[in-house]
Amino acid sequence: MQRPPPEDFSLKETRPHLGGGKVTGDKLTSTYDLVEQMQYLYVRVVKAKELPGKDLTGSCDPYVEVKLGNYKGTTRHFEKKSNPEWNQVFAFSKDRIQASFLEATVKDKDVVKDDLIGRVVFDLNEVPKRVPPDSPLAPQWYRLEDRKGDKVKGELMLAVWFGTQADEAFPEAWHSDAATVSGTDALANIRSKVYLSPKLWYLRVNVIEAQDLIPSDKGRYPEVYVKAIVGNQALRTRVSQSRTINPMWNEDLMFVAAEPFEEPLILSVEDRVAPNKDEVLGRCAIPLQYLDRRFDHKPVNSRWYNLEKHAMVDGEKKETKFASRIHMRICLEGGYHVLDESTHYSSDLRPTAKQLWKPNIGVLELGILNATGLMPMKTKDGRGTTDAYCVAKYGQKWIRTRSIIDSFTPRWNEQYTWEVFDPCTVVTVGVFDNCHLHGGEKNGGAKDSRIGKVRIRLSTLETDRVYTHSYPLLVLHPNGVKKMGEIHLAVRFTCSSLLNMMYMYSLPLLPKMHYIHPLTVSQLDNLRHQATQIVSMRLTRAEPPLRKEVVEYMLDVGSHMWSMRRSKANFFRIMGVLSGLIAVGKWFEQICNWKNPITTVLIHLLFIILVLYPELILPTIFLYLFLIGVWYYRWRPRHPPHMDTRLSHADSAHPDELDEEFDTFPTSRPSDIVRMRYDRLRSIAGRIQTVVGDLATQGERLQSLLSWRDPRATALFVLFCLIAAVILYVTPFQVIALCIGIYVLRHPRFRYKLPSVPLNFFRRLPARTDCML
Repeated sequence: MQRPPPEDFSLKETRPHLGGGKVTGDKLTSTYDLVEQMQYLYVRVVKAKELPGKDLTGSCDPYVEVKLGNYKGTTRHFEKKSNPEWNQVFAFSKDRIQASFLEATVKDKDVVKDDLIGRVVFDLNEVPKRVPPDSPLAPQWYRLEDRKGDKVKGELMLAVWFGTQADEAFPEAWHSDAATVSGTDALANIRSKVYLSPKLWYLRVNVIEAQDLIPSDKGRYPEVYVKAIVGNQALRTRVSQSRTINPMWNEDLMFVAAEPFEEPLILSVEDRVAPNKDEVLGRCAIPLQYLDRRFDHKPVNSRWYNLEKHAMVDGEKKETKFASRIHMRICLEGGYHVLDESTHYSSDLRPTAKQLWKPNIGVLELGILNATGLMPMKTKDGRGTTDAYCVAKYGQKWIRTRSIIDSFTPRWNEQYTWEVFDPCTVVTVGVFDNCHLHGGEKNGGAKDSRIGKVRIRLSTLETDRVYTHSYPLLVLHPNGVKKMGEIHLAVRFTCSSLLNMMYMYSLPLLPKMHYIHPLTVSQLDNLRHQATQIVSMRLTRAEPPLRKEVVEYMLDVGSHMWSMRRSKANFFRIMGVLSGLIAVGKWFEQICNWKNPITTVLIHLLFIILVLYPELILPTIFLYLFLIGVWYYRWRPRHPPHMDTRLSHADSAHPDELDEEFDTFPTSRPSDIVRMRYDRLRSIAGRIQTVVGDLATQGERLQSLLSWRDPRATALFVLFCLIAAVILYVTPFQVIALCIGIYVLRHPRFRYKLPSVPLNFFRRLPARTDCML
């Protein structure tokens, strides 16, 4: 019996006030209705003019300080400029406003003490409200005053208004809760952003043959192969069987390439001169942007490429052109979908080529509301703190919310939209702690810590319904599964045409090319690894970067690694699937053993009716399935499925199993622990090997019925088949079926404990196990 989970790991349904409680006449509710409204006071500091000089030199280094009660934001300062332009926006959360006046002060930066140039004061009761899609408020010039309220030289251009998070200025605004963050890089790191994955292509290099190669040693048969490199991917063909200066391969090499194409395809023809010594016979570089793009299975034209050789002359590389050529068929495959995430959690299944895309079937809207009960992820000034942000991925579009500084209950209230092309896809939302603030870049390459993630499969959602749930954030640590808090989401899947969506269920999951020219399992594994590397590298180069550790966690990069816990979970999943069949088998055994005579008699009657009227068999089966489906409707799931610690065996995993799961690859543990784990792995592999061997044995016994490996057994079976054919030919099928059925359902009084004759015969048949070493 499994122990109960240590914490509340279940999903909770909530009833938040979305769209500001659906206030009538508020334009916000139509476009921003999956989140709670948050009110902000916005201050846009545009520019100043005719500022007086305060230094001895008669110039000033101006900046603006916007102050509201305890909160203040500062613009950047300019050196010796009397007409500066800032164009910076400040946002103060209305919940935290305790003052009744807003003060914008222009100051002159000084070494000792900053001088006051002038200020503008606003009464918050007079500040106008703005509701999108109203146009932004036009900034105005205000004369500066001194502390006594007298006008001084200089003017400041400002716009001040009350708005919500739907305001266009919201993403670029400096937020009052980020007052502790310093530096423009750090500020860029806390803002919300949308990222796009690079467009990925499969690159197919079909190496056909080479001509007129010039090996250095003319007296031996060359052992030639071709090595191809794209970026950090390197593949090679096998050594050509034709050991001449005109070798042939006709071999396919597959790579992943991303637009814009930065690295060329570099091919080198190499000769294996000695066991660890290869000589380059020729080389060529092919830019990817000029290659043919293939959208179906029709072959592209092959081409001859000239090879070039580099010779060393006086220690310098000198290019020598010579007449060797290589014959290849190279193309970018647009008909495949480049798998860059785990197939089980794919968010996009479209082919690379846009020409092959079907129209979208609906829209996914996601409201990221808030999180509660987050754990302290790091220490600052001796106390635990968390700077949380969310990342959501669906299709090629990644979104990142703003980081909420130093809060265990952050409120984001940000809403995002995606086009949906297939309902059998998954949106992933991850929560992370931002470790790149307060000089985090310098502290030895800090990584953003994972707080947890949520996956929602769109096909489990009813259309046009708003789902508001609080999802537990569960993370598996080396010391066990831990709840890191809860995230509150609002999700709506809107479908444009129910008919189109139903039609999608009749189509194959992946594009046609995956079935016409399938890639091997090992090819797919290697290509997926390359695709995830390219995506994480490109997103890391964005500004601000979406970091490698974040991208890899979102794409489930480590899910293929061996884990005792995962293997155990999968074994119990198989048992769960088979338990239904086992239950049916046990029920049938009870029928055959007459445990409940009334039920057995009814089954006999049903069986006789079906034998006499065989046309009723299929209608009865489908009617029975229909009744089961209608019966189960009462217990249908009411909310989207979520991470299940019991199913994953995360709450019952042994500490040593967890230590093994979090071990590096290759291992970094001491030899005695590795030996123990290796022995355990061998014992599990032994069990799997036995099961697979048993299945193979049964299959081989079936084959040996007619293979004459056991001449007597095959002769008996062939004779039995002849007699059975004659009997079945002259006897009506109903009589045969009736006899077999009544024999199977016979009373226990007429049963024997020993196995039946057909079973004994089958078990005596030879398998190929006796040929195995």
